[in-house]
Amino acid sequence: MQNEKRVRFPWEDPKSSKEDPKASELIDRLVKSPTYKLAFQDSDFLESSEARGVRLELDYLKAELQIRKLGIEHTIVVFGSARIVEPKTAIARFNEVEEKLEKAPDDRVLLRELYVAERMIGKSIYYEDARRFGRLVGESGKNPDDCRITIMTGGGPGIMEAANRGSYDVGAKTIGLNILLPHEQFPNPYITPELCFQFHYFAVRKMHFLNRAKALVVYPGGFGTFDELFETLTLIQTEKTTPIPIVLVGKSFWERALNFAFLQEEGVIAAEDLEIFKFVDNANEAWEYILNWYTEKGIPLVQ
Repeated sequence: MQNEKRVRFPWEDPKSSKEDPKASELIDRLVKSPTYKLAFQDSDFLESSEARGVRLELDYLKAELQIRKLGIEHTIVVFGSARIVEPKTAIARFNEVEEKLEKAPDDRVLLRELYVAERMIGKSIYYEDARRFGRLVGESGKNPDDCRITIMTGGGPGIMEAANRGSYDVGAKTIGLNILLPHEQFPNPYITPELCFQFHYFAVRKMHFLNRAKALVVYPGGFGTFDELFETLTLIQTEKTTPIPIVLVGKSFWERALNFAFLQEEGVIAAEDLEIFKFVDNANEAWEYILNWYTEKGIPLVQ
């Protein structure tokens, strides 16, 4: 027996124009009103200052659920300059500036660019070293799908790319946390697609950096690198987060860039604060220090 056609509810049909000639026009105006949109479909509402709390939660939750879904237990976070490129790229940039300078040997801007390009050739060793470190972490798993320890970076070029690339080289999964900036930014190509995220808020991105971090490895960098490093140092110093090994790779760079001994001598940090981090010269030393740090605590990082 066929089901009888159900009776329509009164609200399923708009008011008839037979009852009121203006009904159709009035209803059309209502349904097109921004206030009639569902809240989650109303971009103007979601982007308002009043809805910032909702946006913060969504910014956090989207990545968090996906990271859980893929079984990421722990991460080793790598920070460093987006400007430090691989050696062949650094050499090509130097040659390009040098050619321009041949046509304008007194151009001060080009002279400065040549100096910087030359310095970047020297610092390109850090790209190769960060790539090596990414490989060491990537090879620590039992297989490519072992996500108990996974490289995480800011997802951009330079040192971030190198660390992601190292894990990519050995078939391991690798995470990138990009940030939305006023100018266009592309993620580096060595991030696992389902672990490539883009954030609006720096604060939420930083939270994800530390949520599962078992170590922080910091290569030479600028403002962004310093910001991320010092926030982590402060959280550990103030006991707002559990201590983890913090490794600064490139002792000669860091000793010139930051005079921690001076800060201690001046009394603005304590002597024990200098024990929060460790200077090393290369990826092998960094990885060895991290493994020993956990072994000494009786909780081996890699089993």
